[in-house]
Amino acid sequence: MTILRRRALLAGAAASTFAASAWAEGEWPKGSIRIIVPFPPGGSTDPVARIIQARLIETTGWHIIIENKPGGTGAVGSAVAAKAAPDGQTWMITFDSHILNPAFAPGLPYKDSDLLNVMEIGRTPQVITTHPDRPYRTFAEAVADARKRPGRVNMGVLGASQALVLMTLVKKENDVDINLIPYKGGGPLNQDLLAGVTDIGIGSLTSLSPHIRANKVRAIAVTGEKRTPALPDTPTLAEQGIKAFPSYSWWGVYAPAGTPRPIVDRMHAEITKAVRSADVSQKFVEQFNMEILTTSPEEFAAYQKSEQERWFKVIKDNDIKGD
Repeated sequence: MTILRRRALLAGAAASTFAASAWAEGEWPKGSIRIIVPFPPGGSTDPVARIIQARLIETTGWHIIIENKPGGTGAVGSAVAAKAAPDGQTWMITFDSHILNPAFAPGLPYKDSDLLNVMEIGRTPQVITTHPDRPYRTFAEAVADARKRPGRVNMGVLGASQALVLMTLVKKENDVDINLIPYKGGGPLNQDLLAGVTDIGIGSLTSLSPHIRANKVRAIAVTGEKRTPALPDTPTLAEQGIKAFPSYSWWGVYAPAGTPRPIVDRMHAEITKAVRSADVSQKFVEQFNMEILTTSPEEFAAYQKSEQERWFKVIKDNDIKGD
């Protein structure tokens, strides 16, 4: 009886798997697919999503729409995606700030477990820059100046961001008093940096590269594990003797929890094919200085978990506020 029961269970499981696969391939998608972008047009997340959208439409024939749902550093759009039916018709493409929202805003209308990690599309290091009128050629020089003049060296950072958490860690681990000025958006931060209102600033390589190329700001450090091909002469924080964790801006894909795995696998495969096509890869490298990753759902989930453990501890230990 035990053997027969086991065979029946195995047969049932195989039938369920076959049915799910057949449903995924034969009946999905049912109508329009929507991709939630929890930020307004502009920035980097919206164009990344639209480049992927255009290629998916071209290669699959699917009807795909982008829905911008800005607000709450991405929390509003994330809630929309989290509460959507897990039928493969709703996806979300978002930015690295998404995983910090639970630490900065514990009253979120959704939980991390309401969203399924699908893939990390790619990443780029953050870059620290200074106004050309300032004397700093490296971030280490800015740190040395801040030690001589505690609290007098100003640094622009995005509020409720990984940059804010990273620079708070840098201040503590390197015993230096840099005056961090939180901004609500990259636009105002960059404007003040370009105008010389702040001495230094930190942002994604994507947003600051045009200003670096135009010599309107000077790159003095990158936050990755190694130098980036986009700025081969700019040393990492570690190379400059600055104690910190490697830090990256990144873009990722999520789906409502419970979305069938065969559908997730199909979408993962189609996005991977789109992102790794020669012309799309070239756009991502040229426009966003992106290192393309296309990780598996398991790799992306593990990465999110390790990043949250790392940064949540820094936020808690230093009582960092999102506003």
